[in-house]
Amino acid sequence: MTTAAAGSPRTYQVRTYGCQMNVHDSERISGLLEQAGYVRAAEADEHPDVVVFNTCAVRENADNRLYGNLGHLRPVKEKHPGMQIAVGGCLAQKDRGDIVRKAPWVDVVFGTHNIGSLPVLLERARHNTAAEVEILESLEVFPSTLPTRRESTYAGWVSISVGCNNTCTFCIVPSLRGKEKDRRPGDILSEVRALVDEGVLEVTLLGQNVNSYGVEFGDRLAFGKLLRACGDIDGLERVRFTSPHPKDFTDDVIAAMAETPNVCHSLHMPLQSGSDAVLRAMRRSYRAERYLGIIEKVRAAMPDAAITTDIIVGFPGETEADFERTLDVVREARFASAFTFQYSKRPGTPAATMDGQLPKQVVQERYERLIACVEEITWAENRKLVGETVEVLVAVGEGRKDERTGRMSGRARDGRLVHFDAGSLAGQIRPGDIVHTTVTYAAPHHLNADGEPLSHRRTRAGDAAEAGRTPRTPGVLLGLPTIGAPAATPAPTSGCAAH
Repeated sequence: MTTAAAGSPRTYQVRTYGCQMNVHDSERISGLLEQAGYVRAAEADEHPDVVVFNTCAVRENADNRLYGNLGHLRPVKEKHPGMQIAVGGCLAQKDRGDIVRKAPWVDVVFGTHNIGSLPVLLERARHNTAAEVEILESLEVFPSTLPTRRESTYAGWVSISVGCNNTCTFCIVPSLRGKEKDRRPGDILSEVRALVDEGVLEVTLLGQNVNSYGVEFGDRLAFGKLLRACGDIDGLERVRFTSPHPKDFTDDVIAAMAETPNVCHSLHMPLQSGSDAVLRAMRRSYRAERYLGIIEKVRAAMPDAAITTDIIVGFPGETEADFERTLDVVREARFASAFTFQYSKRPGTPAATMDGQLPKQVVQERYERLIACVEEITWAENRKLVGETVEVLVAVGEGRKDERTGRMSGRARDGRLVHFDAGSLAGQIRPGDIVHTTVTYAAPHHLNADGEPLSHRRTRAGDAAEAGRTPRTPGVLLGLPTIGAPAATPAPTSGCAAH
């Protein structure tokens, strides 16, 4: 007996860990499965027919997290014959056949380069009643040619490249995602237009290193041109991108950001360390002066720009003086927010075998000092916005306390999180709508706007959210097998990825 009733479509859940790339890959996985006849299971469903883990390998505890979750599913699967478990993403690319050896109840393991094979592998594993492991060493098809089930009515991810040509000593991503491969600008713009036609207002251009875009076809100014081309798309209100690398950041990108009205004045640019010695050991081919010089140029062109970053504390060999230099750069850069990490040793990276691995207590103490420094600055920067009017794209799931406080939440154009009171418009504002409101309070990580909204604009994205529709981009049909009997028009379930 299988978990799906005879003649009914099989159900699936995708569980995602990691970065925006993984979130977007999960949208593709959902699109592939739905094209093959699967139907998304309700969140409360404890035993869908297929559970897909889309994994990350960046942090040290990624392995423990995966195998712990697989262990929890083992008794569920034993009680529901026919249930299948698939593991994909970066950890699958890294661990390969070890996953089935450690967790023999897993049915399918697939890598970062062959997402499109998942429906075939699931069917093959069912037919053969044996695990299927397929890990390709290079990209089979560019992922954005695959069908995609988008999670948001108002904001969409669009990959402009995959892979990375850098050799940062702490990072395992290049070995798992491969060398950089760039999409043609026309293909990218076609996908953006398709999303806008579905009502999407905001697009984030994704790449491991977006501003090296064009390396494959020999145009080092390609990324700035792409930003300007996005400015010509009617109905596209916000354009963001992540993440650029300081070594490749060029003045033409700053000009494109400043001169293209729908490109948001927000920039996420990883610093990693403010110490030149540590940057050298990390193989980050820029120095603190270069980094701060970019920020100075960005702010000269866009005084309202919100700049965010990534910082690693406790890299092997980091001295107290090195760490103090990081604090100095943080104070000078005046970040709007920072993603901070304690160095995590990853087998297979050069940093894992470096001398000077620091004791946990030293790293923890520095990390706490960094958090305090960052929050002091972000709070001061946010307080400058009290009394200012902000444009908020209303979101789903951004405010965990919204139900208790009666507020709604969304992102300002500069990317800051805003919790706002809907006032007399309560019940009329939908996710995807645009609200203008005045900031009344600032905290280190968010803004509050507790007065009556100044304006509310209903949008097509809000209409779609109200109707329970999410965009689907078809991609290229790959001759995938269908499973069961797809429902004529399955009612889409609403969901929200962490944008």
